[in-house]
Amino acid sequence: MDKHNKKSISKFLNVFWTEGNPDSNLHSIKRLVNTALIALMLATVLLYSFSKLNYNMRPETIYEYRYKFYTGFGMTVVISLFSLVLSLCIGTFFAVARKSRFLPLHYLSKFYVEIIRGTPLLVQIYVFFYIIATAFSLENRYVLGIVILSIFSGAYVTEIIRAGVESIEKSQIETARSLGFTSFQRYRFIIIPQVIRRIMPPLAGQFASLVKDSSLLSVIAVSEFTKNVQEVDSINFASIENYIALAIGYILLTFPISIISKKLERKFYYES
Repeated sequence: MDKHNKKSISKFLNVFWTEGNPDSNLHSIKRLVNTALIALMLATVLLYSFSKLNYNMRPETIYEYRYKFYTGFGMTVVISLFSLVLSLCIGTFFAVARKSRFLPLHYLSKFYVEIIRGTPLLVQIYVFFYIIATAFSLENRYVLGIVILSIFSGAYVTEIIRAGVESIEKSQIETARSLGFTSFQRYRFIIIPQVIRRIMPPLAGQFASLVKDSSLLSVIAVSEFTKNVQEVDSINFASIENYIALAIGYILLTFPISIISKKLERKFYYES
């Protein structure tokens, strides 16, 4: 093999290799080529699998019941958005409470996290909806669904925020004090930017999980995306088409969370 061929092969293989961090310093051509390669591989596997099924796809059945898909998707978006905000508020409150010197508040936070994280979401839905909500005469299942999801996700957010705060080295705090930083300045310029950058990846994962967990609210007859698709499936019996649409819908919901979290992570990385 001559030198020219070796150089061409090396240049070709270089497209699949990087020396630095692939998430930050990757050339756009390399990113495009590798993304297209993975997409092609996945498409090949799926097309081969479908060809072996001898199944006639009926996408027109989805269009026929598009109203059910739209309304279910919209309801999941609403439930997820309110649950995301409320779970973040709950998680922040209990993360602060965990550090409180007022012992009842401290132990309330510990009990909350242990109980919620130690029990399945499905059990919590039944307990909150059929026992607690009945006792307090609460009937709006959509509001209850948001509250239940928020309480469940809030326990995980609490631990994520607590771990992020505790990961800040004490030497940084002591240095800030020695430089005359006020308490507000310490949080504004040192603690909060680093905490946000460190908790963003697990927080994004938790929020994406919350969106998918909203499908369990169908057990209390909340008419969200999964329940609507199940209803359509019981009518048109096009399970593959229906659940492919369901999967695409959840990807459309969770993908923006990943993008926003990465942007915030990069922003606060610069500030720190």
